[in-house]
Amino acid sequence: MASDTLATRARAAAGRRRTLSPRAWLTILAVVVSVISVLPVLWMVTSSFKTRATVTDGNLIPREFTFDNFVYVFTEVPFGRYLWNSFLISAVITVAALFFHSMAAYALARLRFPGREKLFGAIFATLLVTAPVVLIPLFLVARELNLLDSYAGLIIPAIFNAFGIFLLRQFYLGLPKELEEAAVIDGCGHWRVYWNIVLPMSRPILSALAIFFFLANWNAFVWPLVATNDQDLTVVQLGIASFQTQYTSNWNYILAAATVAALPMLILFFVFQRQIVESVKTSGLK
Repeated sequence: MASDTLATRARAAAGRRRTLSPRAWLTILAVVVSVISVLPVLWMVTSSFKTRATVTDGNLIPREFTFDNFVYVFTEVPFGRYLWNSFLISAVITVAALFFHSMAAYALARLRFPGREKLFGAIFATLLVTAPVVLIPLFLVARELNLLDSYAGLIIPAIFNAFGIFLLRQFYLGLPKELEEAAVIDGCGHWRVYWNIVLPMSRPILSALAIFFFLANWNAFVWPLVATNDQDLTVVQLGIASFQTQYTSNWNYILAAATVAALPMLILFFVFQRQIVESVKTSGLK
């Protein structure tokens, strides 16, 4: 009997040791989801080094490495011009949006004026309006203002973003008022308080928003497709789309172009991923 009891206890202890904790299960789940998420990107990168005969063989590791796909992309089409257009447009939109959004958010969070809450409600309500709804009216307005087929037509309509104003306003509401009140006592006006006090404290949220804005405009497709016909204004996503239309069966060239377009964004994400996490938390001062 004693031996049976000891054996039962040993099996129970072994069962408890084999049982994983909830934290371990969550870790395993996170690893599986991460692998599933990264696998398509990894397959795209490795396939961009395959030849045309082996690009659809289903193997993750190429049997024959070649750089001819990238040479072809940059020599047969003005892909460098496409990259420059996307970078210029995305950078200008990001800088302008952060400047105007931060001013609007500071006014909505700190200044007292009639209709402030109604104005914020109207801005917030635009988040419920999808892009296809305003596409045709936006095109008509841009045509009347002679903004089509120009950098201004690609930049100006994309500057306003209610999400940025909303996120910055919520961040400013969490900042301590004492610092601003001390600056006002020292003789600072609203502009100096905004420029010298509020903006330096907003660097984490502004950095994260800069990444979001840059990524969104780098991947923009619908509005550049509608607003431009000039080949000199083609952005990288339209370049890849036209490349795919022209070379439907040459997936090695298409994947090489997609890899070149995705690489800067991947680097940007990994470098500034901490700011992205902080923006999601929308934390205040630490």
